[in-house]
Amino acid sequence: MTPELTKAYAQEGEPQNYMFGEMRAALGIDKKTDILDHIYALPSPADQGAAFDKIRAIERRAMASQKPQPGLVRLMDYLDGRNIPKGICTRNFDTPVNHLLTNFLAGHRFHPIVTRDFRPPKPDPAGILHIAESWGFKKAEGPGGGDASALIMVGDSLDDMTAGYRAGAATVLLVNEANAHLAQHEHTDLCVKR
Repeated sequence: MTPELTKAYAQEGEPQNYMFGEMRAALGIDKKTDILDHIYALPSPADQGAAFDKIRAIERRAMASQKPQPGLVRLMDYLDGRNIPKGICTRNFDTPVNHLLTNFLAGHRFHPIVTRDFRPPKPDPAGILHIAESWGFKKAEGPGGGDASALIMVGDSLDDMTAGYRAGAATVLLVNEANAHLAQHEHTDLCVKR
């Protein structure tokens, strides 16, 4: 990252990590239980739908105070200026993603956009491998699928780092107070600190 981009990242702003506690409380699960795994394991489609409605409501409320990661727009401008493709791989549903794109990243193109509807979700590498394949990066040998060795997964969670690592992509952690412990994790290749 250039000094200019590093400076842009060093501005104020944090991810909305509080949502995960609210989601777990709404679902009655502990911190060790993966939210999406819990929902997909519920016995009926009606139970799953009700659980998804609870977490979607939390995500919709959080959108009102959503701010982009510091330096995000400047980084996207930098990548666009060099014709570097960008995709999104998230465990969110499409409404918060569309909100982010419409309100903070208008004019920036992302394709594909992989939401939690794509199964299996992060930390499984399937979403990143799908992005790689859609960009024409395919395995030279073996069964079909993407080759993510030319990709960089940028994120702020263990799920991001693990998905990238398992896919064979380089991983970049956007370090903040809540995730600083991941800087030394074996799935993290590079850290960007504020």
